[in-house]
Amino acid sequence: MTRVADANDEFEHPYGRVAAALRYDPDHDAAPRVAASGRGHVAERIIELAREHGIPLREDRVLAAALAQLDLGELIPPQMYKAVAEVLAFVYRIGKGKTSAPPGPKMGTPEGKDGQSAIFM
Repeated sequence: MTRVADANDEFEHPYGRVAAALRYDPDHDAAPRVAASGRGHVAERIIELAREHGIPLREDRVLAAALAQLDLGELIPPQMYKAVAEVLAFVYRIGKGKTSAPPGPKMGTPEGKDGQSAIFM
């Protein structure tokens, strides 16, 4: 099978690794919120904590960089709904015990406690 290149193959953030964490509570929020974001060592720590707590990870450097531009606690804008919805759908399936990953960028295989958080890196 041949791998097709995507935008992540050529995107390198000037400050190194970037990570952004989202939290979504459909009972209280109209859209997911930025729960954390950072670059370099802060990004590595966000990823480390996500792994420790079984929070899903998705490698999408372009989306992570865009999410990192938002303020902490800010709702994601409508332009990001589709990209984020694809990941939250996967997180929901993990929580329901359906663990087959859809095609696309790499995903972590977490224990998935609440099904409402995700980390982009």
